[in-house]
Amino acid sequence: MKIVHVLTRLLRGGSEENTLACCLAQARHGHEVSLVHGDEYDPNLRVSVAEAVRVVTLERLINSISPSRDISAFGQLTRLMRDWRPDIVHTHQSKAGIVGRLAAREANIPCIIHGVHILPFVHVGNAQRLMYLAAERLAAKFTQAFIDVSQAMRDICIANHLGSAEQHHVVHSGFDLTRFANAQWPQEPHLLLGTAVGEPKPPVILMLAALEPRKRHVEFIEAFGQVVDRIPNVRLLLAGEGPARSAIESAIERSPFANNIRMIGYHSEPERLIRLADVCVLTSMREGLPRVMMQYLAGGRASVVSHLPGVEEVVKHGVNGIVTPAEDVGAAAAAIADLLQNEHYRARLAESAKLTDLSSWGLDAMCDRVELIYQSALESALSAGRPNDARIRDGLTKQTLGLHRF
Repeated sequence: MKIVHVLTRLLRGGSEENTLACCLAQARHGHEVSLVHGDEYDPNLRVSVAEAVRVVTLERLINSISPSRDISAFGQLTRLMRDWRPDIVHTHQSKAGIVGRLAAREANIPCIIHGVHILPFVHVGNAQRLMYLAAERLAAKFTQAFIDVSQAMRDICIANHLGSAEQHHVVHSGFDLTRFANAQWPQEPHLLLGTAVGEPKPPVILMLAALEPRKRHVEFIEAFGQVVDRIPNVRLLLAGEGPARSAIESAIERSPFANNIRMIGYHSEPERLIRLADVCVLTSMREGLPRVMMQYLAGGRASVVSHLPGVEEVVKHGVNGIVTPAEDVGAAAAAIADLLQNEHYRARLAESAKLTDLSSWGLDAMCDRVELIYQSALESALSAGRPNDARIRDGLTKQTLGLHRF
C-alpha cells in the first residue's frame, strides 16, 4: 500500500512516537510510506525515519488556528496527495486531523483514517468546544475509520456523533515494555539530582512530560512547596522539551524551592529516570490515554496521575497508582508527599504496578493491529465503490495473504 501520515507537530510526545513507530513498521512490511508534518519539529526525530520513510515539512501547517495559513496548508496537502496518489491517508493530532482529512477528501483518496490521540473539544471553553466539534463532525463524514488510544476516547467520540461504533477501533499506544521493566539507574545520577558524589540518593519525584501548558508543570511547581515542607531534601525532576520551556523556567526561578527542582530536558533513556524515581507524576488537564502512565507502571513505580478519560482502564486508584482530580494539582502534590512518607504503601503500589497486564501496549501489538485496521478499512472503501485501480486491489490481496509472515 501507499500510505501517507499527516502530523501537525513532530516533537517528542506520545502521538509522534506512536506515529513514527507505525511508519517504520509499515516500511519494513514493504509499504511505501510518507510522513508530512508541520512547522514545529525536532530535527533528530525527522532524521530517525528519513532513510525508511519519505518526510516532508509543510511550514504552513501550524498548531494554532490561522485561517490564511490553514487554507494554504490545505491547498499544499491536496496537491501533494494528488501527486502521490496514496491508498490511505492517516491523520494525527487535531489540526492535521481536520486539514489533512479535508485535503484527502479533495484529492479523492480511497481511504481516510484518523488517529484519536486527544480530544480538542474536552476541557476547553464553550466557544472552542462548539468550533472544534463542528470541524470534527465535518471531517468525520468522510473518515472510513478512527483509531482511538483508549476505550474512553472511543466512547466520547461516538457520544458526540463522530463516526459510528463500527468505525472506531481501540489501539493502545505501544512501546518497548521490556526496556522499561529491566531498566537500571542512569549513569552518574548525582549530576541529575544535584548531589555530591557518594551522597545518599534523596527522595525523587519524576514528571516525564512534554513541556506544554496542558501538562501543567507551572501549576505543579507552585504546589510543590507542600511536598518540600514535609520532605525537605526531595528532588523534582522535570524531563522533557517543548514550547512552554521558558514559562516553566520562570516558574522555577520564582519558586522558593528552586534548589529542589531539576529541569533536565529531553533524556534518551526515560526508563532509567523512572527507575531512579521514588514516585512518578503526571498532572495533565487534557490528554488521550498517555503512554507515559503505562511506562511508569512498566517501570514498577508508584505514580500519581490526573483523572483523565480512560485512565481507569489501566490505573486502579489505591491498587497500582493514585488518581487525583484533573482540576486539582494541589491534591497531586499532597498525594505524593503521603507516598514519600509511607514507604510500605509506596512499595505496595510499586509491586502492583509491576504486575499490571500491559500486553496490549506492546509495540508489535500496536503496529500489527493498525495494519489489520488498514486492510479492513481499505477493503471496505473499495467495495463501496470509492476511487480505485487494479494496483490497489492486487496489493491489498497480497498484503492480506502475507500479513502472518510479520
